[in-house]
Amino acid sequence: MAHRTILTERQRSALFALPTDETSLLKYYILADDDLEHIHERRRPENKLGFTLQLCALRYPGRALAPGELIPEEILAFIGAQIRISEDALATYAKRRQTRHQHMDALRAIYGFKSFSGRSAHELKAWLFDKAIDARSSEGLVREFVAECRRTQIILPAISTIERLCADALVHAERQIDATITNRLDCATRVRLDSLLAEMVKEQLSRFVWLRQFEIGNNSADANRLLNRLEFLQTMSISRNILEGVPAHRISRLRRHGERYFIDDLRDMVGERRYAIMAVCIVEWQMAIADCVIETHDRIVGKTWRDSKRICDTKISDAKTAVHTTLQSFKDVGTTLIEAHNDKQPLEKAIVWAELEQLVATATKLTDTMAADPLAHVSNGYNRFRRYAPRMLRALDIQAAPVCQGLLTAIDAIRGEQQPASLPTSFLRRASKWQRHIKTGDNRIWEVAVMFHIREAFRSGDIWLAYSRQFSDLKQTLVPAAAVAATLQLAVPYTPDEWITSRRQLMQDNLHSLAKSVRSGSLPHGAVQDGKLIVERLQAITSVGADDLVLDLYQRLPEIRVTDILLEVDADLGFTEAFTHLRTGAPCKDKIGLLNVLLSEGINLGLSKMAEASNTHNFWQLSRLSRWHIESEAINRALAVVIDGQRNLPMAEMWGVGETASSDGQFFPTTRQGEAMNLINAKYGNTPGLKAYTHVSDQFSPFATQTIPATVNEAPYILDGLLMSETGKQIKEQYADTGGFTDHVFAMTALLGFRFVPRIRDLPSKRLYLFDPSKTPRELKGLVGGKIREKLIRDNWPDILRLVATAASGAIPPSQLLRKLASYPRQHE
Repeated sequence: MAHRTILTERQRSALFALPTDETSLLKYYILADDDLEHIHERRRPENKLGFTLQLCALRYPGRALAPGELIPEEILAFIGAQIRISEDALATYAKRRQTRHQHMDALRAIYGFKSFSGRSAHELKAWLFDKAIDARSSEGLVREFVAECRRTQIILPAISTIERLCADALVHAERQIDATITNRLDCATRVRLDSLLAEMVKEQLSRFVWLRQFEIGNNSADANRLLNRLEFLQTMSISRNILEGVPAHRISRLRRHGERYFIDDLRDMVGERRYAIMAVCIVEWQMAIADCVIETHDRIVGKTWRDSKRICDTKISDAKTAVHTTLQSFKDVGTTLIEAHNDKQPLEKAIVWAELEQLVATATKLTDTMAADPLAHVSNGYNRFRRYAPRMLRALDIQAAPVCQGLLTAIDAIRGEQQPASLPTSFLRRASKWQRHIKTGDNRIWEVAVMFHIREAFRSGDIWLAYSRQFSDLKQTLVPAAAVAATLQLAVPYTPDEWITSRRQLMQDNLHSLAKSVRSGSLPHGAVQDGKLIVERLQAITSVGADDLVLDLYQRLPEIRVTDILLEVDADLGFTEAFTHLRTGAPCKDKIGLLNVLLSEGINLGLSKMAEASNTHNFWQLSRLSRWHIESEAINRALAVVIDGQRNLPMAEMWGVGETASSDGQFFPTTRQGEAMNLINAKYGNTPGLKAYTHVSDQFSPFATQTIPATVNEAPYILDGLLMSETGKQIKEQYADTGGFTDHVFAMTALLGFRFVPRIRDLPSKRLYLFDPSKTPRELKGLVGGKIREKLIRDNWPDILRLVATAASGAIPPSQLLRKLASYPRQHE
């Protein structure tokens, strides 16, 4: 029976081929003095060389040399130079088969190498089965197995044996996970899960498929549709405790299985597998739908505010003519009064007082109109909130920090759980504009105020859900203080005093250097005059003939089909191997179909049109490949392979060393429904859309791209690209435009060891804060805004390090962490 293949030829070669690069040769094939003693015990040159080659191969990659195996010239030259034997001597090695066996026996006896058999094999298999639980990929498990064999000096068995062992371990781990989850389900729960496959919704859709069809909405109807699913999932009564001890990536994979399988496939599965997938989906979908409900509420609040502001803007626009007329009338009245005063005429006869009284009344009305507050109109959205809000608040398990207990009381009142004698308003700040409107006694405006504050509290993390991916308790998400020391990404000491001392000295030195430049007039592209910073506008400089050179280079490029380029790049790099099957973990064998799917995604053509343009694949074939092979994680792995290959090109070194990067967002228009979905950014006009935020290194490789709403600040996403990709972690200097400039990003990048170089809007208006402003050089006193609060830094230093370590660990996206910090309505230490 053929063995199960889980590695590609390229992956096998990377694991088992003899190294030929200089770095690996220096690392693994340098011979020690005792090695040379054992080698020189062999009498003939060919035996010395053969013995040495066997020793080096057992050390790395950890296998025995095969009879007749071709040895790379680089290895022969490197080893031959150390033992002073010509590589030609290998031709006569092991003419007697016994010689090879004798050398292998000697190596086992001298260095302790062991065959993969007996007790060693049994212990290694048990170790492999334990490791398979946490394995994220087939290739990763094979790498761990090979590394363990090298560590324990067990000679690697045949590649086919290793693949079979790892495949069996992965299958065993999968079954063990399924059994663990299923055994925690009682009989009644299993019956309810089976009913999800049998019960039909709208006659053509099973209940299970209906449950998995959800997305963020933009109105109360969408919120109620989400709540229908959430409430049904809650009736399943499946506790999250059934997933206790199951690795997160295993949970994620089981959920993705449930979202891809057709109902017939689920019905045909073995019971344990089916129950495990469905139970995980029920638990995970509850969290996902709850998050979608909150996001939908966020959009509804945003739409209500925009509608109210639009009403105010319309009234102001409509009143512009009246304002102009009224001002003109006041001008005429004033002119008449001034003339009468100058002519010493009685003012009572100069004007018609009835007309003046009417003019004053009109001006008073216009003054109120021009000073209109959008909050006066938000009660128009009351009915919109009332259609779903009480139901939403009853369905969500909302928890709050002590500072938000007042808001929690108001939430209970809307839920109907408590009926207070008066409407609670303790969640409002004293200076809040809501206070004036609520004092009118309108219950509708109070309820709308609660809805608005719920959105802000979720954004900031003052309230949270017990179980959520996006809206969980921030304090529970942060890494423990004990784990901070293990974070290698931190670029600061663990004690604040040491850091403050170094910053104080560095700041003082730089201030004196800056003051010297100001005095000598040598400040680059700027000057300080009368305590004000003056910055010259930079002019774009284009070399003469650069445009002609670019056109000439484009004309020299050969005309080639994009599919041919993809195949050529894949032949060199093997990036398609990253798209493994979600179920089996095996690389995709249909490369042409896979590239068609990637191309359709890349040019936004869609699978249907790609199938029409292709003469090799129909829609269902492309859909199957997309369903089981294309995932965001796989795309990121493939992109990393391409970027690594591009970095190794000789031309890339001419552009940079890969340690500098820049990032920016690019706006893409979407459908006309974007206004209701909070996708409109006035900067880009009234067209709704999304932004692609991309990081590009100095070698011109786009190593990170993510889709973000057009309405959000770009700054928090800078750290996502730097910390959530291997290429980003190698960057030392990050550039950004004015959209990337915030104090939070400056602080986080400094603590993580990145140099942050943004363009700063209104730079002359910014002020420096110093440890000791009294020692500021005279020329720079106008640039200083105040004193740094050292005690605040010392008191919060442990939590600051926890925040940064959490961002570096990838426990949650750094952008999510920064958005929460920036959303606090009060000053957050």
